Amino acid sequence: MANDDPRTPDPRHGPRSRHDVAGEIARIEEKSSSVLWKVLDWVDFRVKFRESILPSIVHPIPRNTASWWYVFGSATLVCLMLQVVTGICLALVYVPSAGQAWQSLEFLNYQQPLGWYLRAMHYWGSNFMVALMTIHLIQVFMFGAFKYPRELTWLVGCVLFILTLGMAFTGQVMRFDQDAYWGLGIGASMAARFPLIGQQVVQMMLGGPIIAGETLSRFFALHVFVIPGILLGLVGLHLLLVIKVGINEWPMPGRLVTRERYIDEYHELVERDGEPFVPHGVTRDVVFAGIVMLTIAAFAAYFGPKGPSGIPDPTLIETNPRPDFYFLPLFSVFALLPPYMETGLILTAPVVLIALAFLLPFYSGTGEKSWQRRPGAWILVIMMFLMLGVLGWLGTYSPWSPDMTAWSGAPVPERYVKASSPLELQGALIVQAKQCRNCHVLGDGGGMRGPALDGVASRLTRDQLIRQVLQGGGNMPAYGKNLNPAEVTALVAFLTTLHPAGELPSRDSAVPAVPATGADAAPPRTGDAG
Repeated sequence: MANDDPRTPDPRHGPRSRHDVAGEIARIEEKSSSVLWKVLDWVDFRVKFRESILPSIVHPIPRNTASWWYVFGSATLVCLMLQVVTGICLALVYVPSAGQAWQSLEFLNYQQPLGWYLRAMHYWGSNFMVALMTIHLIQVFMFGAFKYPRELTWLVGCVLFILTLGMAFTGQVMRFDQDAYWGLGIGASMAARFPLIGQQVVQMMLGGPIIAGETLSRFFALHVFVIPGILLGLVGLHLLLVIKVGINEWPMPGRLVTRERYIDEYHELVERDGEPFVPHGVTRDVVFAGIVMLTIAAFAAYFGPKGPSGIPDPTLIETNPRPDFYFLPLFSVFALLPPYMETGLILTAPVVLIALAFLLPFYSGTGEKSWQRRPGAWILVIMMFLMLGVLGWLGTYSPWSPDMTAWSGAPVPERYVKASSPLELQGALIVQAKQCRNCHVLGDGGGMRGPALDGVASRLTRDQLIRQVLQGGGNMPAYGKNLNPAEVTALVAFLTTLHPAGELPSRDSAVPAVPATGADAAPPRTGDAG
């Protein structure tokens, strides 16, 4: 019998009310969902996802590890994925040849739509990856996560850190500009100092005796294939070890690590106060990784990519190459070292530091984990930050390098030659002609390789100035063969006038002072006092 009530839905014509429509949609979704689950079940039956991968995703972790201190490792992994994606996109345009590498980067910067932004994302992603991995390594050290039974996890992490620095160095070479060219030359000169095999290492590194197209091809293969392949494989091993051995619990003062009881105590902690990694433990990781990605995107948009600074040209010696920030401390160390110490330090320091890092879990694998009871760890980290910070700051402006344009920009300031005698004026001209201001500050300009000339007469006597000019000393070359006696006399006469107003120049204490009178009394020079 037909339904005569128009307010009641007729089953022969389908649903009429909002609730009936919603119910119909829900039934359709349930049906489609069941079909999707059947497909997933069919795939899972063959790949065993629920048995092999799902337990790793939801594996239990100590509740106190859901902390912001545990997010740096996952953020580093996200940066690695960003590097892989942006690197693949860049490889579609980049030409790894000595004649076209620089031009291909210029094409990306100025012609390819958003090519500059892609390069900037790759560049800042590498900077953040090195920084985050450094912080992660320090956090693991401070939390005692290298101790038993996580020795192998620490060793793999150290290798990953070295490979990341290798990726950064080879990536800098890919720019193939002046910085890359001279940085590669410095790296080759360091490799050449290996005893017995130095020349063979350089040949293998450069593909020949000089930096050429073969060199760039080899570094491209290292940067794109060899190092990333090893890096991704070790990342998988590192994650497997973290899952199998377990995430390091929050270090509590007085809770000692012993080989006899630690594993049982850790499992008891997880069973008593554990929670699944997904979704509880991963929440902060996702949030922090999102913040890192947004920050990299903002840096890329605001600061842009780095370089290329200029076509690599070995004939341009008046260049001022700079490595990326993570190599600035190393750059400063080798610049400040005395020449007789360079080879020994290059050959021994990296080996000693790597050996100490690798042996750390074996000579300090048990005992206290908490940083609150390991003052030596605090002292080591603070000293490392201070040392790297100071060396990095010095590397930004290289006070040891001559300022090759200082002498040509302006003459000797007028206040230094005012009321000078003809002999002293001749000395000021020699200072200008011999480019002394390349290495010495005089007034408001000059290099910082040597001490400032302002006030030099208050530090050295006339005889000491003559000896310094003729024989050199420290990092100053000897000018005895480049200046005749008349020029030396004029130069020293000018230098002896460079002392603050109201202060007499230095003199030999063994010689009694004879006060000048009358016309022989010279007015005091203002020097840097103006």
